[in-house]
Amino acid sequence: MKLEVLPWLILFLPLLAAGVITLFTLKNRVVSARLSIGAVVAGFVLSVLFIKLNGFHPEPKELLANWLSVGDLRVGFGLRLDPLSLLMLLVVTGVASAIHIYSHGYMEDDRGYPRYFAGLSLFTFSMLGIVLSTNFIQLFIFWELVGLSSYLLIGFWFEKPSAADAAKKAFLTNRLGDFGFMLGILVVWATLGSLDFAVLQDKLAADPQALGAMATAAGLLIFCGAVGKSAQFPLHVWLPDAMEGPTPVSALIHAATMVAAGVYMLCRVFFLLNAPALHVIAVIGGVTALLAAVIAIQQNDIKRILAYSTLSQLGYMVMAVGVAGAGGNPAPAMFHLATHACFKALLFLGAGSVILGLHHEQDIWKMGGLRTKMPVTYWTFLVATLALCGVPPFSGFYSKDAIIAAAQNDGPVLFGLGVVVAALTTFYMFRLVLVAFHGPAKSDAARHAHESPGVMAWPLRILAVPSLFAGFWGVEKLVGSMYVTEEAGHAVAWYQEIFAPFVQAPAAAFGGLAAVLIGFFLAYALYARATTDPLPEKLGALATAMRNRFYLDEFYEATVIRFQDMIAAIADWWDRWIIAGVVVKGTHGTTELFGRALRLVQTGNLQTYAFLFVLGVAVVLYFALGK
Repeated sequence: MKLEVLPWLILFLPLLAAGVITLFTLKNRVVSARLSIGAVVAGFVLSVLFIKLNGFHPEPKELLANWLSVGDLRVGFGLRLDPLSLLMLLVVTGVASAIHIYSHGYMEDDRGYPRYFAGLSLFTFSMLGIVLSTNFIQLFIFWELVGLSSYLLIGFWFEKPSAADAAKKAFLTNRLGDFGFMLGILVVWATLGSLDFAVLQDKLAADPQALGAMATAAGLLIFCGAVGKSAQFPLHVWLPDAMEGPTPVSALIHAATMVAAGVYMLCRVFFLLNAPALHVIAVIGGVTALLAAVIAIQQNDIKRILAYSTLSQLGYMVMAVGVAGAGGNPAPAMFHLATHACFKALLFLGAGSVILGLHHEQDIWKMGGLRTKMPVTYWTFLVATLALCGVPPFSGFYSKDAIIAAAQNDGPVLFGLGVVVAALTTFYMFRLVLVAFHGPAKSDAARHAHESPGVMAWPLRILAVPSLFAGFWGVEKLVGSMYVTEEAGHAVAWYQEIFAPFVQAPAAAFGGLAAVLIGFFLAYALYARATTDPLPEKLGALATAMRNRFYLDEFYEATVIRFQDMIAAIADWWDRWIIAGVVVKGTHGTTELFGRALRLVQTGNLQTYAFLFVLGVAVVLYFALGK
């Protein structure tokens, strides 16, 4: 055991930064930024140091402190240290460090600069809490803190009605998923009598049928949390609207952290998921991947294209968890999560560089010719695009190939869906690249575009490195060691790793490569010289539906929201007229009326009182003696 204090420092440094900024340095922009950036960079350095000294399998595996005791329930506050959490520790702190540094330049002129960095630090602390949690209660608390901090960041520019609405939409949509998640936690506790991950895993290893008839229900209810946080169909509608936040926030939320929390949680509690639940998870992931990819084809806002791309890739990851099968290995999902975090963060930060260089223009059809005016942004954006599309030897090829290969083992439907989504991904991403960076400038903003300053350009260069090479860093084998007990195969040289997918799963590798080629040539044929989008004319009403996100928001507005408004109106009427009117005011009115009547008897006249007294005595005597 070495330096066990380091994980505690990694977790609490961002919280300390958020607290100090909020309480003491809100009026000092420089100190606020340095505190926030210093905390997360220190967390990344300490994470590397801890893994260097202790490895990915440290002893002890959990650092615990007694936190809560209620009857038979004992809850500890602890840090779980295993390959899964330590990998995510590197991903979260590493990508967040790049985004924090980039934000120093991107948000420099914003008057809410210190508040922004306080929100980033709080978000980072919350996400690290999810990663390191040892039990469901601790996880759920940090889960909700992530929801709160994302609400604050998405609605950072709260003066804009669209930003305030997007923040509320994200918060409320996530609460729907979290309600199911909470019910799932209660089912697990009621059935197994514990909420600690290690205890639950041991119980299910000893008796796989311990959850009994509630196994599928518990798994699907827990999956509800991932549906909300990782924006899976039908709760995916909040994610594109979350683009109203600052671009670095989009990179942080939509790349490595918040939306990845659902996938990470599914891998953490994979032992709870049985075959029927996993089948549903795989289908939901596949549907989300396909739906989002189709919608992305007709989006024109550069950030919205990337948002729907994130939705599609999250669908890939969730599908990878589902096709792993009960007792299987969800490592491909975590492999793609890690590589996707790098190249998607790079894409969002590249988009932010473009937006800033064009004076906040986000429509790709008002760009063009940026390849020569913004060379650093272009080449790093291209690296990330190739990684996302799955072009070898970029990292995305290897992680996406692992998912398609797992889907192939599950059956032809999800395998075919995975290949189709790969083709669509290449198509809409090269549509973006060709329209925004190639061809002639399509507006004055594009003609006068300029490269971003070094504080923004260097994070792009740094993130380009894992976007290219992370496929060779052994992420899948590292995570797989948690789920598969057999001895690992012989180590192979790096040049053999390049061609390994074509040897191990040739159908998946060649299918994915064919999809990339088809998607690229279609995009090049349609958009290499286009000044307007040719697809609406070719697809007609379908293109309109894709551009309007298949009217799912309008459908929810007409059904769910209207039903909720009706229920709220009925509840208001019942409260106003029945509870407040009849019950409360009725009781009050009856009492007041009785009091008024009784008060009439109190005349203050002595003769009246004497008369009533005698009358009362006569009545008593009559009933007592008269009969």
